[in-house]
Amino acid sequence: ATLVVGGEFLVRGAVGIAKKFKISTLVIGMTVISFGTSAPELMVSLSSALSGHPEIAIGNVIGSNIANLALVLGVTVLIFPLIVSRNTKIIDWPVMMLATLLFLIFSLDLVIERWEGFVMFGILITFTFLLIRKSRKDTKKLESDNDESVKLMNPLVGTGLLLAGLVGLYFGSQWMLKGAVGIAESFGMTERVIALTVVAFGTSVPELVTSTIAAFKKETDISIGNLIGSNIFNIFAVLGLTAVVTPVCVSQGTLDFDMWWVIGIALAILPMMIIGKKIGR
Repeated sequence: ATLVVGGEFLVRGAVGIAKKFKISTLVIGMTVISFGTSAPELMVSLSSALSGHPEIAIGNVIGSNIANLALVLGVTVLIFPLIVSRNTKIIDWPVMMLATLLFLIFSLDLVIERWEGFVMFGILITFTFLLIRKSRKDTKKLESDNDESVKLMNPLVGTGLLLAGLVGLYFGSQWMLKGAVGIAESFGMTERVIALTVVAFGTSVPELVTSTIAAFKKETDISIGNLIGSNIFNIFAVLGLTAVVTPVCVSQGTLDFDMWWVIGIALAILPMMIIGKKIGR
């Protein structure tokens, strides 16, 4: 219940802020919303790595990235088919693929070192800066369009809704995660499997809630931006920052099996985005 209310507030606040500050809803989805909905992954991975459970930190990121595309995008397009913008095809998806391949390369020696974490986080900062700058330029060109809804939301109200939504998503995901891990442990599941399934699904619930609510509101740019942005953030920020704090060990099982699933699903959505005008049911 907390997650659903948080997701509703987050989408409303984000759209209001985007229109007020002349930033596209796609960019808001790629930055503010995707970073906010990836906060649970960051908390879980950092605390797992620091408490000596690197399997959960890595499994959480891989499982979340699989869930974001295969589950969340799947459910979202069942509700409302998504029209994919040109920017998503030529900028956002390639950056997500770069992040995924860098993750693979850095994992080949079975440890993600501190310097590799700095490289990943540095790329994210640069990408976000360029994305916002490009969006403001593009939006200024379209200013001649009369959009009556621009004056509807006070930026303070928008920011308040956004923050309330993020708080709701944070606590909602934490509660769901505790319950889910408790149930999984009682069934005797291993740490890696719990991370890849229960923890990954639990930390992807904010993305699921936000994207489905955005789809119902026909804010499809937020849906696709949120998911691709979250996958980029999960690797460059969640893994990057975790590695900066403490080098993260990668198991051979993760490298041999899980990694190929996350790469395969990222590749699989490319033809869906390119063929036809939208990703349909």
